[in-house]
Amino acid sequence: MPYKDREINKLYFTMGEVTEMFDVNASQIRFYEREFEVLQPKKNKKGNRLFTQEDIANLRIIFNLVKDKGYTLQGARDYLKANKNEARENQRVVDSLEKLKSFLMEVRDSL
Repeated sequence: MPYKDREINKLYFTMGEVTEMFDVNASQIRFYEREFEVLQPKKNKKGNRLFTQEDIANLRIIFNLVKDKGYTLQGARDYLKANKNEARENQRVVDSLEKLKSFLMEVRDSL
């Protein structure tokens, strides 16, 4: 039986990794941290922010609401407070559709 590499899921992401994921400046991430209560990264003794998977998911929801759907910051804050579970489910659907799209584009390019 061949050896299979396990997919390693990181527990914490640094600010640099998060800014690369979302292609934004660190100041924008810090700004959203102050504006949205759902975004609470842990800080180590040096004060460096460490983002969990849940923080990354919340950031995806925030970016989707603000950048893609055009919500204001106050509107996005209110929507998250009122519809937190619905927003998470919608984001899961969007993520899975984006993965499917990238897979289909790879298949198309390989033909």
